[in-house]
Amino acid sequence: MSPPDTAAPPAYGPPALPRPGLPAGSHLLRLAPNPAGRDLAVGDIHGHFSKLRDALARVGFDGARDRLLSVGDLIDRGPESERALEWLAQPWFHAVRGNHEDYPVRLVRTGLVDRENYARNGGGWFLALPPEEQARHAAAYAQLPYALSVPTPQGEVGIIHAESPSRDWQRVAQALILRSARGLATWSRRKAQEGDTTPIAGVRAVVVGHQPMADPLVLGNVHYIDTAGWTPEGRFTLLDLATLQPV
Repeated sequence: MSPPDTAAPPAYGPPALPRPGLPAGSHLLRLAPNPAGRDLAVGDIHGHFSKLRDALARVGFDGARDRLLSVGDLIDRGPESERALEWLAQPWFHAVRGNHEDYPVRLVRTGLVDRENYARNGGGWFLALPPEEQARHAAAYAQLPYALSVPTPQGEVGIIHAESPSRDWQRVAQALILRSARGLATWSRRKAQEGDTTPIAGVRAVVVGHQPMADPLVLGNVHYIDTAGWTPEGRFTLLDLATLQPV
C-alpha cells in the first residue's frame, strides 16, 4: 500500500464561501467577509506544500470555515512546486502573484526570461516541463491578482507580495494598471531594507512576504511574514487577520 500523498492539499467539506473571480482588467481582488471562520495569511511557500499542510494541521485549520491567503511565491526552490495548481484549485485558498509566478508567465508569453537566472532561482522544475504543462501552469499564475483586499471586523487588510505601490491602499487598484507599479508589487524590498515605518493609508494593515526574516516584523502597519518556511531552519508564519497575531 502506497503512503498517503501528504503534498496534496487537505480535503474538507463544502466551503463556507464561494470563490470569487477577478474582475476584467483589475489586478486587485476584493474578497467577501468570512463570518464563519478564520482568515489566515501565510508567507512565501516555494514548493513546500507538505510542510505547509503540517503547519495548518497544527493550528486546526478547517477549510469548510477558514481561508488561507498566500502572499505569493508558491513555486520554485522546493520539491513540490507542481502541486501549486492543486492548491490553487481549492476554494479556501487565495493567492497573489509573486515574482516567482511572474517568471513562468513571462517565459511562456514572451520568451524574454534569462533561463539560466531562472534556473539558479529555483525554476529548473518548470524549465523541465513539457510545453503544454508550462502553458497550463503559466495560465493559472496569470490569473492571480497582484493584491487582495480582505474585510475583517476590525477593518480592511491588504495582501501583496513585496510592497504596496502606493502610500494609500485605496489607490492601489488604480496604481497597478502601470507595469512599473506591478514591478514594485512583486519585487521591491525598499521599505524593509530601509526600515521605513511610514504606514500605508486607507487600510488597517498590509501583509507581505518576499523578504525572508527570522521572525515576523511590523513596520508601521505593514506585516512581513516570510519567515523562510521553505528552508530547513525556517517555519511558516500563519497570521490571523482578525487579531494580526501569528497563531
